[in-house]
Amino acid sequence: MWKKLIPKTIRGKLMTLTASVTLLITLLTTSVCFSVFQSFLRKNQIQSAEFSLQVVNNNIAADMKDIIYFSKWCCSNGAILDYLEALKGQPKLPTAQKDMANLRPLALSTHNRLKEEYYNTRSNEYMSRVIVSSIDENNFLQMAASANYTSSYAAMIIRKQSFFKTLYESPDFRWIGLVKDPFSDISQETFLPIVRPVYNDFNSEILGWTYVEISSRIFTDYLSSYPLPEDSNLFLSIGEKNYVFNKGNWKETNYPFKEKERLSESDSLSQGTQVLSVTTDEGEKRIVVERPIEGIEGIEDFRLYQVLSEQQFKQQKNLYMLILLGICLFILSLGILLIFFLNRIIMDPIRKVSSKISRISDGDFSKDPAIEWDHELGQVGRGINSMSENIMTLLDKKVSDEKQKKDLEYQILQSQINPHFLYNTLNSIKWMATIQNANGIADMTTALARLLKNVSKGTASFITLKEELDLVKDYFLIQQYRYGGSVTIDYQIESEDLYQCRIHRFSLQPIIENALFHGIEPAKTTGHIIVSAQTELEEDKKILKIDITDNGIGMTQEMINKVMQNDTDGVNNTEFFRHIGISNVNKRIQHDFGPEYGITITSEPLEFTTMSIRIPYQLFGDNQGAER
Repeated sequence: MWKKLIPKTIRGKLMTLTASVTLLITLLTTSVCFSVFQSFLRKNQIQSAEFSLQVVNNNIAADMKDIIYFSKWCCSNGAILDYLEALKGQPKLPTAQKDMANLRPLALSTHNRLKEEYYNTRSNEYMSRVIVSSIDENNFLQMAASANYTSSYAAMIIRKQSFFKTLYESPDFRWIGLVKDPFSDISQETFLPIVRPVYNDFNSEILGWTYVEISSRIFTDYLSSYPLPEDSNLFLSIGEKNYVFNKGNWKETNYPFKEKERLSESDSLSQGTQVLSVTTDEGEKRIVVERPIEGIEGIEDFRLYQVLSEQQFKQQKNLYMLILLGICLFILSLGILLIFFLNRIIMDPIRKVSSKISRISDGDFSKDPAIEWDHELGQVGRGINSMSENIMTLLDKKVSDEKQKKDLEYQILQSQINPHFLYNTLNSIKWMATIQNANGIADMTTALARLLKNVSKGTASFITLKEELDLVKDYFLIQQYRYGGSVTIDYQIESEDLYQCRIHRFSLQPIIENALFHGIEPAKTTGHIIVSAQTELEEDKKILKIDITDNGIGMTQEMINKVMQNDTDGVNNTEFFRHIGISNVNKRIQHDFGPEYGITITSEPLEFTTMSIRIPYQLFGDNQGAER
């Protein structure tokens, strides 16, 4: 069934494929963008709310820190302690005539010090009332934001409040929530009370207590410009009490959510912020961003949290949906244009190329410039033109190749004559030298003849170690005559079976040559070379190791690196074997056996140089002779 729906022509397949890909891209783009946009919108909304809460919380925390510091100062200041200690047990402050102990000046001085500290506190505008009282409330100091708020019974009134005992007996600062004004029944303003006992510096005796009344404006002043949409709410949690922000005031309420679930922390900007998915009493799912007021002792019970606006989220979501719709229409338009241009750019040239191929099959090999466009299909057209022109050329070339083949066969036969002529000539020189008792010339000629014979005969990659050592001996014999016998060589073979080991042809000679020309010759002294062969076991593998050591000038690490990387520039660049350098030998060994084998060089400048060859231990078997 699917085969019937697929067009048979390339044009039809191309159009179908383009349309399918365009639709697929549109669907994928829409799906991905919708998911990303929705996630981005929610995350942006969460982060915006968190930032606003963080700004408010930081300001509240700074003010609370100042107020708490002031409360601690009231409990530890020396002047206040002296005042409470002096008035301990006094029924009331004596009159000026009866003030034998100068208590009134002490009270006035302490009040002035309290007043000074009060006004020096940055957040004093939020401290509606401050009271420092003796333990029996008979004598107390009072600071109020307005003179109308003062009362001669202020300490007694505060003592009778329900929150007093709870806060007074608490070992640290404790927050019970907002309370009504204890001095006015008609005032709608609420306060956050602080009550702390005052202890004697020298013992645990309680001399009195302090009361600080914090106005709820500390929470509302920073919310005057807070961005709060219509369907969003702002809540304040103090201890076990919850308050909702309504028309510039805090109204106590029950916790309005259920089925609270914490979402991923990656949606928040900083540590401490919680993003919660909650269900309201009406069963509606909402997102809540909760942020604590941090950094102050006892304030971990304070939290501000905002219910995010769904209406605002939907408005932004609708805007992004319109953008997505525009993107989809744009992609579909591009797909239609792509179909049109593909038909024009690809199908027309294909028809012309197909026509040219038909003419070639009919025997028309002429060049057609009309199919050589300036694009990829033009390369195909040029290739077809080139192919049609070369067909006749190939036919002519075949005849010419046959003639060249015969000429090459003749040259090969002729080249085989030259080595034999050279061997015969060297043999004649050897016998003439023998007749004339020139044994050195005879030996050198014999060695050279054998050396040239080994170079010219066969193309075998591997020979036996014995054959390779024979080649080295002939080469070294010639060099001994060159150096006047000032160089010697020793061969130290561990066992006879090593002579039958397989080794690369011409792998030892370049190393001997390097030792002579670049080690011994620059030293200008008697040279000695040691060639040793032995076996080693490495991870259950038997290894043939051949060391060539000379007593020349040695090599630096830089020279070693140069030799191993590319030694054709001045290294081993002699007449014999100039194309078979040390790096070449190393590459041949690693190519055939693997990177764990090859040549390593150790040297001590002005002392010695040792080049080591490591290859697998392999013998020529009965059915595996050395290639000749």
